[in-house]
Amino acid sequence: MGMTQEQLAAALNISYQQVQKYETGANRVSAGRLYEIARKLESEVGFFFDGLDPDPASTPLPHGGRNRAMIELVRNFSEIEDAAVRSAVSSLVKSLSPRRGGGGASQEETG
Repeated sequence: MGMTQEQLAAALNISYQQVQKYETGANRVSAGRLYEIARKLESEVGFFFDGLDPDPASTPLPHGGRNRAMIELVRNFSEIEDAAVRSAVSSLVKSLSPRRGGGGASQEETG
Protein backbone atom coordinates (compact mmCIF):
# COMPACT_ATOMS: atom_id res chain seq x y z
CA MET A 1 0.00 0.00 0.00
CA GLY A 2 3.09 2.22 -0.15
CA MET A 3 3.35 2.71 3.62
CA THR A 4 6.13 1.46 5.87
CA GLN A 5 5.48 -0.31 9.16
CA GLU A 6 6.86 2.76 10.93
CA GLN A 7 4.45 5.08 9.10
CA LEU A 8 1.46 2.85 9.80
CA ALA A 9 2.48 2.51 13.45
CA ALA A 10 2.70 6.29 13.81
CA ALA A 11 -0.71 6.71 12.17
CA LEU A 12 -2.20 4.14 14.58
CA ASN A 13 -0.26 5.50 17.58
CA ILE A 14 1.34 2.11 18.29
CA SER A 15 4.90 0.79 18.00
CA TYR A 16 6.27 -0.46 14.70
CA GLN A 17 7.06 -3.72 16.52
CA GLN A 18 3.32 -4.17 17.13
CA VAL A 19 2.59 -3.60 13.44
CA GLN A 20 5.29 -6.16 12.61
CA LYS A 21 3.68 -8.68 14.98
CA TYR A 22 0.30 -8.11 13.31
CA GLU A 23 1.83 -8.56 9.88
CA THR A 24 3.64 -11.78 10.76
CA GLY A 25 0.67 -13.20 12.67
CA ALA A 26 2.52 -13.26 16.01
CA ASN A 27 -0.30 -11.16 17.57
CA ARG A 28 -4.00 -11.23 16.78
CA VAL A 29 -5.66 -8.15 15.34
CA SER A 30 -8.95 -7.15 16.95
CA ALA A 31 -11.87 -6.19 14.72
CA GLY A 32 -11.60 -2.59 15.87
CA ARG A 33 -7.88 -2.43 15.16
CA LEU A 34 -8.40 -4.05 11.75
CA TYR A 35 -10.96 -1.36 10.95
CA GLU A 36 -8.48 1.37 11.97
CA ILE A 37 -5.71 -0.20 9.88
CA ALA A 38 -8.00 -0.35 6.86
CA ARG A 39 -8.93 3.31 7.34
CA LYS A 40 -5.27 4.38 7.60
CA LEU A 41 -4.41 2.33 4.50
CA GLU A 42 -7.44 3.79 2.68
CA SER A 43 -8.83 0.35 1.90
CA GLU A 44 -11.80 -1.79 2.81
CA VAL A 45 -11.58 -4.31 5.65
CA GLY A 46 -12.43 -7.01 3.09
CA PHE A 47 -9.05 -6.36 1.44
CA PHE A 48 -7.41 -8.40 4.22
CA PHE A 49 -9.63 -11.38 3.45
CA ASP A 50 -9.06 -11.63 -0.31
CA GLY A 51 -8.56 -15.23 -1.35
CA LEU A 52 -10.25 -16.73 1.70
CA ASP A 53 -13.17 -19.09 1.27
CA PRO A 54 -16.26 -16.97 1.99
CA ASP A 55 -18.15 -19.98 3.39
CA PRO A 56 -15.69 -22.29 5.11
CA ALA A 57 -16.98 -25.68 6.18
CA SER A 58 -17.53 -25.85 9.89
CA THR A 59 -18.35 -28.63 12.27
CA PRO A 60 -21.60 -28.03 14.14
CA LEU A 61 -21.62 -28.45 17.90
CA PRO A 62 -23.14 -31.71 19.08
CA HIS A 63 -26.58 -31.59 20.69
CA GLY A 64 -27.83 -32.59 24.10
CA GLY A 65 -25.91 -33.06 27.32
CA ARG A 66 -22.55 -33.17 25.60
CA ASN A 67 -23.13 -29.67 24.20
CA ARG A 68 -24.01 -28.35 27.67
CA ALA A 69 -20.87 -29.95 29.08
CA MET A 70 -18.72 -28.25 26.42
CA ILE A 71 -20.29 -24.87 27.10
CA GLU A 72 -19.69 -25.30 30.82
CA LEU A 73 -16.09 -26.38 30.18
CA VAL A 74 -15.41 -23.32 28.02
CA ARG A 75 -17.09 -21.00 30.52
CA ASN A 76 -15.07 -22.38 33.43
CA PHE A 77 -11.84 -22.49 31.44
CA SER A 78 -12.21 -18.83 30.44
CA GLU A 79 -12.42 -17.85 34.11
CA ILE A 80 -9.00 -19.34 34.94
CA GLU A 81 -6.76 -16.31 35.36
CA ASP A 82 -3.40 -18.06 35.85
CA ALA A 83 -1.83 -18.66 32.42
CA ALA A 84 0.20 -21.62 33.71
CA VAL A 85 -2.93 -23.30 35.06
CA ARG A 86 -4.79 -22.67 31.78
CA SER A 87 -1.90 -24.23 29.88
CA ALA A 88 -1.85 -27.26 32.20
CA VAL A 89 -5.61 -27.77 31.85
CA SER A 90 -5.35 -27.44 28.07
CA SER A 91 -2.55 -30.02 27.98
CA LEU A 92 -4.61 -32.38 30.14
CA VAL A 93 -7.64 -32.11 27.88
CA LYS A 94 -5.48 -32.67 24.78
CA SER A 95 -3.90 -35.74 26.36
CA LEU A 96 -7.37 -37.21 27.00
CA SER A 97 -8.53 -36.65 23.42
CA PRO A 98 -8.96 -39.87 21.41
CA ARG A 99 -7.31 -38.15 18.43
CA ARG A 100 -4.16 -37.70 20.52
CA GLY A 101 -4.07 -41.29 21.72
CA GLY A 102 -5.73 -40.43 25.01
CA GLY A 103 -8.81 -41.81 26.76
CA GLY A 104 -11.61 -42.46 24.23
CA ALA A 105 -15.29 -42.47 24.86
CA SER A 106 -16.53 -42.48 28.43
CA GLN A 107 -19.04 -45.01 29.80
CA GLU A 108 -21.69 -42.26 29.60
CA GLU A 109 -21.14 -41.96 25.85
CA THR A 110 -20.97 -45.71 25.18
CA GLY A 111 -24.04 -46.52 27.17
